[in-house]
Amino acid sequence: MSHRAPTEQDHDLVESIGERIDWSVAASIGKRLSRPGPKITAYTRDAAYAELLDAATRAEAPVREVTGLADGLRIPTTRVLDRDEWVDAAARSMQSMLGLDASPSPVASLPVEARTSSVGVPPSSVEVRGALATSLETPHHNDAAQQGLTAIPGKLWRTSISNLEKVPATVGGAQAGTLLAFLSSAILGQYDPFTPDPDTGEPGVLMVVAPNIISVERALKVVPSDFRLWVCLHEVTHRVQFSANPWLRQYMTDNIELLTSDAGESTSEVVTRITAALRSDKPREKGVIGAMQLLQSPEQYEAFTRMMMLGTLLEGHADHVMDAVGPAHVPTVAAIRKAFDGKRAARQSPLQRIFRALIGMDAKMAQYVRGKAFVDEVVGTVGMERFTAIWTSPETMPLPEEISEPKKWIERVL
Repeated sequence: MSHRAPTEQDHDLVESIGERIDWSVAASIGKRLSRPGPKITAYTRDAAYAELLDAATRAEAPVREVTGLADGLRIPTTRVLDRDEWVDAAARSMQSMLGLDASPSPVASLPVEARTSSVGVPPSSVEVRGALATSLETPHHNDAAQQGLTAIPGKLWRTSISNLEKVPATVGGAQAGTLLAFLSSAILGQYDPFTPDPDTGEPGVLMVVAPNIISVERALKVVPSDFRLWVCLHEVTHRVQFSANPWLRQYMTDNIELLTSDAGESTSEVVTRITAALRSDKPREKGVIGAMQLLQSPEQYEAFTRMMMLGTLLEGHADHVMDAVGPAHVPTVAAIRKAFDGKRAARQSPLQRIFRALIGMDAKMAQYVRGKAFVDEVVGTVGMERFTAIWTSPETMPLPEEISEPKKWIERVL
C-alpha cells in the first residue's frame, strides 16, 4: 500500500477547507442544540468532577505497567467538561487538526483547580517495559441535531471536509455544529492529540465529559466509582499511546491531509471511476466504508484505510488494556463490561440505525470489537512486551487482512 507524502499544496488546501467552516458558528449552534445533561445537585457534580480527575491520574500507572509504554514521562493534563464545554473544545480541536490558529477555548480559561489535573511521573515502583476521536460512546437520540444534520458523516467527517469547498463558511459551521450537538451527549471521554496542553503548550489533552458518564452509569446501574475509573483506563490508554509514540500524531496529520486534498479528478473522471467500480467483480466494503471506497480516489482511499486501521488498533488496544487492568483496580469490571456491551448491542429504531450509519457510529463500534479481538490474540500469543513492536513505525501497523487474521501480522512483523 503506497503512501505519498502530502505536498505543500495539500497542506494549503487543508487550511483553506478548514477556513471554509466558521468554527465560532459551529460552536454556537452545537451548544444551542445540545441536550441538557442529567439532573444533578451541585454536590454531586463537584464530587463527580473531583473523582474523575483523581481516576484519570490513578489510571496512568497501571496503564503504563500493563502496556509497557510512556515510562518516566510526565502525566499530562486531564480536563473534566460539561457538554457545552466539550463542544467548544471539539471545535477548537478541529481547527488545530486542520492546521488553523485556534483561539483559546473557554475551557482553557477555567480555574485550573476546578477542571484540570496535572501531576508528575508515576511511582518508581511501577514496572514499565517499553517505549488516541478517540472515545467510548453510547448513542442518544437528539431530534434537533438529527433534523439539522445534512452533510458531515460523524466519525468519518474528516474524509468529507473537501466537499465543503464551495459551501459558505456559515453553512459549513452550521453543519459542523449540528454534528457536535449530537456527539456532545454521546462522548464519554476523548484524547485530543492535536490541541496544545494549556499548561505546557505540548500537543495532547485528555477530556472526560462528566454529564455523559453520570448518565450512562445511572442507565447501566453500575457502581459509579468503578465505572468512572474504567472509562478513564480506556482514555488514559489513548493518552499513553500518543505520549510514548509521538510519530502517531504526524502520521494522522499526513493521512488527514491526503484525505482532504483535491484528487485532481474532473467530474467525468469521477463518474467513470465509480461506474467502473460498480460494474467490477472486485469485492467492496459494506455501508459507509463501501461508500467511501467508491467516492474517494484510490490514493485517498488508501489514506482512509490507514486511518481506519490506526483507529481499530488504538480502540482495540484501549479496550484490551481497560479489561486487563480492570480486575486489579475495578472490582466490578465484569459486571460493567457485560452491561456496557449489552447497551452497545441494544435494539434501535430504524431512524436511529440510519442516523448511526450516516455518522459512522456503527463503524466505530466495529473498531472496538475487531480491534480488541486482534490485540487479545496477539498479546495472548506473544505477550505484551513483543506486541509493543506494533508502535515502531507506520510499517508495523496492521494491514486490513491482518486484523481478522492476527497470525499474519505476527509472521510479517515479529
